[in-house]
Amino acid sequence: MSPLGLILLLLLLPSPIWADIYYYIDPQGVTHFSNAPTEGPYRFYLREGPWRPEDYDPIIERVCERYGVDPALVKAMIKVESEFNPKAVSTKGAQGLMQLMPETASLLRVADPFDPSQNIEAGVKYLKHLLVKFRDLTLALAAYNAGEGIVEELGAVPDYPETRAYVQKVLRYYSRFRRSYAR
Repeated sequence: MSPLGLILLLLLLPSPIWADIYYYIDPQGVTHFSNAPTEGPYRFYLREGPWRPEDYDPIIERVCERYGVDPALVKAMIKVESEFNPKAVSTKGAQGLMQLMPETASLLRVADPFDPSQNIEAGVKYLKHLLVKFRDLTLALAAYNAGEGIVEELGAVPDYPETRAYVQKVLRYYSRFRRSYAR
């Protein structure tokens, strides 16, 4: 293959190029977007591509301090719930980082469930409610996944394979993230 043919072939192949997107609104009210802001008071808008857990640490730590919840636990939940994808939507309709169901998001007055700050705020607030109500981490996690009602009715983790797996995964990641916070 000629060098030109090779170059053309490489240009046609998909590539995993990711970019952060920034925006600002100028004095005339026009919104400008850029992946490489050079002028104007640009603010972070969206991360495209592989989401990094540390991207959300400032939000997680601020919200967890407010509600008295361990940030390592919330980070573990986000890992299991959405793999740190703020735009995640489950087959059941749960949305965002902490996979809030639309009804829960509405009750907690979340205007945009895909906004990391709003989603984490509401998810941690709801988790704190469950931790206080059940006074048991395993039951609180089960309730977050399967619903408060069924856990309250049974007084135990429901025998749902998805819920049992969820609780175990969160606890495993919780242990891992706790070690990283202890450093």
